[in-house]
Amino acid sequence: MTKAEIITEISTKTGIEKIDVQETVEAFFKVVKTSMVSGENVYVRGFGSFVVKKRAKKTARNISKNTAIIIPEHFVPSFKPAKTFVEKVKTGNKTKSK
Repeated sequence: MTKAEIITEISTKTGIEKIDVQETVEAFFKVVKTSMVSGENVYVRGFGSFVVKKRAKKTARNISKNTAIIIPEHFVPSFKPAKTFVEKVKTGNKTKSK
């Protein structure tokens, strides 16, 4: 499902104008992004957590040149779904719609 399809479905189900739904969805994503860039985690009860994970410095190999390279410590975004969300997906009706 695309973002446009999500906006349309929310608009249809709630009766809120599409433009208002789009602004709200965009604002949510902006808050999540800016929070994670500043190192804060975002918790949405019943849905999941958007967390910043720290990756340690490590040595890797460049196979083509057979040399070692250092990958510095860095941070990556991650999503951990809530237990209730995972259970709903496990027990839900799954059909491919492509």
